[in-house]
Amino acid sequence: MEKTRAVVIADAGPIIHLDELNSLDLLADFGKVIIPETVWNEVDRHRPQALSCFEVKLIRQRAVHFSAQVDALTPFYTLHAGEQEALHLCFEFTNSLLLTDDTAARLAAKNLGVAAHGTLGVLVRAIRQQTRSKSDVLELLRAISTRTTLHIRASLLAEVIRDVEKNAK
Repeated sequence: MEKTRAVVIADAGPIIHLDELNSLDLLADFGKVIIPETVWNEVDRHRPQALSCFEVKLIRQRAVHFSAQVDALTPFYTLHAGEQEALHLCFEFTNSLLLTDDTAARLAAKNLGVAAHGTLGVLVRAIRQQTRSKSDVLELLRAISTRTTLHIRASLLAEVIRDVEKNAK
């Protein structure tokens, strides 16, 4: 994830999971964090306090233009309405970054040439951006299984933790 990406389009997962970790502020250095209308409503149902994070400029926005490419991939990847709207918005905002923890949405994004990262990527990025120390990030990574609703293979999480322990500065 590069700091030069001024616009982030967020799916519900990373907003919810970062808030569960009290780390939503890690999105503050992005120029804009756009939350599609459908996603906003989903977050509001599950974690409404996340939408009032004063440190992050969260912008509620409805997709206006619809990409035929996204529509074509929707049944193939069984994308939900929020993921679809987020991908449509990625086409409205060039050079945007999609934040999603959904594997199918990430695969669709890759197929569409859209950069995508999830909660783990945001946490690891915090070390490079110097918004969290390596030890703080390791603590957050270790807390994922007990403090969040993020569904992740234990082996993948362990691999990320080992990689941060070994390679992060």
